[in-house]
Amino acid sequence: MHNSLWATTTISYTGCAAQAFFFLFFIVAEFSLLTIMCYDRYVAICKPLHYGILLGSRACAHMAAAAWASGFLNSLLHTANTFSLPLCQGNALGQFFCEIPQILKLSCSHSGYLREIGLMLFSCCVAFGCFIFIVFSYVQIFRAVLRIPSQQGRHKAFSTCLPHLVVVSLFISSGIFAYLKPPSISSPSLDLSLSVLYSVVPPVVNPLIYSLRNQELKDAIRKMITGCFSGAKTCIFSSAENALCNTFLAQPAF
Repeated sequence: MHNSLWATTTISYTGCAAQAFFFLFFIVAEFSLLTIMCYDRYVAICKPLHYGILLGSRACAHMAAAAWASGFLNSLLHTANTFSLPLCQGNALGQFFCEIPQILKLSCSHSGYLREIGLMLFSCCVAFGCFIFIVFSYVQIFRAVLRIPSQQGRHKAFSTCLPHLVVVSLFISSGIFAYLKPPSISSPSLDLSLSVLYSVVPPVVNPLIYSLRNQELKDAIRKMITGCFSGAKTCIFSSAENALCNTFLAQPAF
């Protein structure tokens, strides 16, 4: 964000290492938490009477700690190995942030490169295992949901699970393809598109997806859009909606 605002294209070596570390840390921790969220939905729908036992406060604390610990260990290994490699092809990255595959292209250490590829393969296998667990859990969830006699109950369960499944699918498919795609199909535009897809889109889309499940919020947004764009910039809402519209209209144009 700082580089974009000040139109700079340079970053220090330690800053690049810190950026790569925290990016991997948060992306691994986020996917671990998405897996835990899937388990939470599985227990709540398929084993509701055991929810308090299987997902008590202590179990939740242990799973959250495991998610953050796995993110820290994974990012530490990748960052330490990548930034210990000698660079012999300059220091210009073809990316908008310090991404490990782009840094590896500048390395001239064959053994270090193979070591990092091995770490990536291991991480992707673990991520794929989590994805298989998510898919298996959702198969059980959908089987249980289809047995719910009430149509309203089925709709509520599906509306809770489907956004999470879409985010997980987008997250893991784009991430694995970005890191393990064959060099023959690699191009700057493709690398940039994939990086935006798995690094920028999920954090931006997540709040929108989960917030729009709220019917009152959907009604308020619909009224705001209708009122703000139907004619003059006048909005007739309740006090909360009026404040939201005024905030929207006051934003500067870029």
